[in-house]
Amino acid sequence: MPRTICTAKMCEFGPHFEILQAGGLEVAIVPAEVDLRKEPNRVVEQVQGFEAILAGAELYTRDVLEQLPDLRVISRYGVGYDAVDLEACDELGIAVTITPGVNHHSVAEQAFALLMGVARLTRSQDRAVRSGQWERALTPRVWGSTIGIVGLGRIGQAVATRAIGMGMQVLAYDPFPNQAFADEHQIKLADLDTLLTQSDYVTLHLPVTPDTIDIINRDTLAKMKSGSVLINTARGGLVDEEALIEALESGHLRAAGLDVYKKEPLPVESPLIKLENVLLSCHIGGLDQESHRDAYAMAAQNIVKLYQGEWPEECVVNLKNITEWKWSR
Repeated sequence: MPRTICTAKMCEFGPHFEILQAGGLEVAIVPAEVDLRKEPNRVVEQVQGFEAILAGAELYTRDVLEQLPDLRVISRYGVGYDAVDLEACDELGIAVTITPGVNHHSVAEQAFALLMGVARLTRSQDRAVRSGQWERALTPRVWGSTIGIVGLGRIGQAVATRAIGMGMQVLAYDPFPNQAFADEHQIKLADLDTLLTQSDYVTLHLPVTPDTIDIINRDTLAKMKSGSVLINTARGGLVDEEALIEALESGHLRAAGLDVYKKEPLPVESPLIKLENVLLSCHIGGLDQESHRDAYAMAAQNIVKLYQGEWPEECVVNLKNITEWKWSR
């Protein structure tokens, strides 16, 4: 019986066990005390001998992959796959899948939680009340302000509809925009520079690719409106953190709301932690009860489909030139 191991966090509960077992696969999990993101040197040790991995955000480099001769599938929990060397997977015949369409509402809610937390000074207000202080302050109204959405895929669209409900003006940039969606919701499409110069809030919803790494840098930050706010619930790799810190310390940016970072967990010595105008959360954007259930179900279904000879085209992110992939080598 083929063997699958679940390395994603909080995998102790969910529908994936039943789905995988019903599909004819044996299922194991990485011990709860092992964190493969913090201990990447233990990935090979933990997944050796398994044909499929229901994977979290741990790294699968070429070196790691070449030490896993039995591996056929990496089924990612979530939509990010920047931790996986796709070129190496292509060469080794390993299928890599993601779970699109299951967490866009959760991420959009987190983006707005950060935006509203920044806009209404939630962090400092909570601390003031708890310490017996009474600190009232004037802040710009969100209603009527302009939000710039960088990336108008499923998540960006979910943010857009919420922003419209909040009475915000919506600008969007996407390399391949959904024109029909933009027209339906009266969203103005713009190039990135225009979006940055006109937005009161800029929220990031792009994947990390060679073209998008540090897309928010000293140059692009300088183009943002003075007093504007950056929200990032996508990937830490999109932002040059040193440049962001400079923009926050100088006051060019009013604030930032961050759910993702270059290095996770965010090191306690990071200057971001000390800045009063930054609201932080620990990469929970795509995580709520519904998205957890649905992502685990889809990740398991992707493995079962591949094992049974099906090809989940909308979920496979590599092997684009392969027409006769098979589980058995």
